[in-house]
Amino acid sequence: MSDHTPVFPESAFRKSTFSDPDRDCVHVARRDGWVAVRDSKTRFSAGTTLVFPAERFSVLLTTLNR
Repeated sequence: MSDHTPVFPESAFRKSTFSDPDRDCVHVARRDGWVAVRDSKTRFSAGTTLVFPAERFSVLLTTLNR
């Protein structure tokens, strides 16, 4: 994993498999040991994306799925 948060272009995001196919959804991108998450309802820009180290994102998902 890089020590620097990578840039995530809009084209790097895909629809989360946990999203409802008929509603607004969460988009996810992975790169160099980092995960970025954004809401599909908001316009794409740097300020609308949450970025986590991949290990911490994995812990978050595990905790939420309990």
